[in-house]
Amino acid sequence: MSVGLAVKTNKTVNTLSLKTVSVSKEAARDMKEWVVIDAEGQVLGRMCSKIAKLLRGKYKPCFTPNVDCGDNVIVINASKVVLTGNKWTSRQYVRYTGYPGGQREYTPADLMDKGADRLIRKVVKGMLPKNRLGDKIINNLYVYAGSEHQQAAQQPKQIDINTLK
Repeated sequence: MSVGLAVKTNKTVNTLSLKTVSVSKEAARDMKEWVVIDAEGQVLGRMCSKIAKLLRGKYKPCFTPNVDCGDNVIVINASKVVLTGNKWTSRQYVRYTGYPGGQREYTPADLMDKGADRLIRKVVKGMLPKNRLGDKIINNLYVYAGSEHQQAAQQPKQIDINTLK
């Protein structure tokens, strides 16, 4: 017959530190910041993946997947973005009008001709969630072809996109 030894310790576990913190919509709205990103000489896909993370709020310690807790991002010099290789003409985007024979193909150069903001918005939107939250988050992106923007009243801070991971 074996007797089990019960060892009591006086250690108490801080249960508050083990709980997952979820941010409410109101608290997330107060933590939003305005940032400016210069797209001149940046590779499109690498830059847009970092922009999507900023919009989503993944760089923040209080990230909550079901709340818009990301920053408002202003992209300037969008017309000076770079694509490597010959992707300006060889990459094909496809859309469908909904009618028979309505499949349309277009290139990044076609999008850039229509407006410099369209290419960046399309690429970033493809990296966001495909639901109502993603539709709200894309509205926090402001893209300008030149170096001037209209959000000077929000006092955005300039960040270097290359320092983010």
